[in-house]
Amino acid sequence: MKNIAVIGAGTMGNGIAHVFAQSGYNVNLIDLSQDALEKAFVTITKNLDRQLAKEKITAENKEDTLARITLHTNMAAGIEGADLVVEAATENTSLKLKIFKQLDELADSDTILATNTSSISITQIAAVTNRPDKVIGMHFMNPVPVMKLVEIIRGYSTSDEVTASIMSLSKSLKKSPVEVNDYPGFIANRILMPMINEAICSLHEGVAGVEEIDTVMKLGMAHPMGPLQLADFIGLDVCLAILEVLQDGFGNPKYAPCPLLVNMVTAGKKGVKSGEGFYNWSHGTKELIVSDKFKK
Repeated sequence: MKNIAVIGAGTMGNGIAHVFAQSGYNVNLIDLSQDALEKAFVTITKNLDRQLAKEKITAENKEDTLARITLHTNMAAGIEGADLVVEAATENTSLKLKIFKQLDELADSDTILATNTSSISITQIAAVTNRPDKVIGMHFMNPVPVMKLVEIIRGYSTSDEVTASIMSLSKSLKKSPVEVNDYPGFIANRILMPMINEAICSLHEGVAGVEEIDTVMKLGMAHPMGPLQLADFIGLDVCLAILEVLQDGFGNPKYAPCPLLVNMVTAGKKGVKSGEGFYNWSHGTKELIVSDKFKK
């Protein structure tokens, strides 16, 4: 594989484009919005500058990486000649199904179609294509240039050959791929989201405050950040969507989203992306400041 197309220029999409280009692959980054594409390119450049400042790459590495990235607003043009397409659009089932129908019609017959979904069924996505054996999950972790894990999810019909190929490809990105099977939430979010949800329930029930909950998990369980801070980074809307997938998929009430989480998303408090969640992110510093809503 040499030519990679990435659908979606958001946080995950630009990170995925970054790591592929930095590893020597030609990348077409595709989004309907030219503005989103330009912002993504600026973000990639800033992230490369951070790596350069830390002497992890050279100036030549940076320029070569940027030169391998081409921006497209036209999907057909962007995926032409691609060996692999990685979809990194919003975590919305109907949107992903629509995109994969289009990809199946436009991409070469031997092109592998991957999705960066964090919870939606690979089998369901593959079912809208005529190549279910060539559809697979590549769940990168955020921030993509930093995090080593890639969760490789096999759909019901994903072939052994395609799985082996994507495992090998992930290693070429200096990532650590882990193969899992296609069940709601896979492994990462099946374990992570109930923990985050329980932390939100503990806050909702008044067991402890935001800082206290996060401190217990950081100091007691050696987590690099607490579950409420992590939820803000992931996006509370994304956490809610994943919990709903788990609840629908398993039919088990233990996955029911906490009412506080539902209310916060309904009120537009989505975490870092909206400027406020459990913490206030609009002050422009690295200091952790609990949202006024949760201050004692």
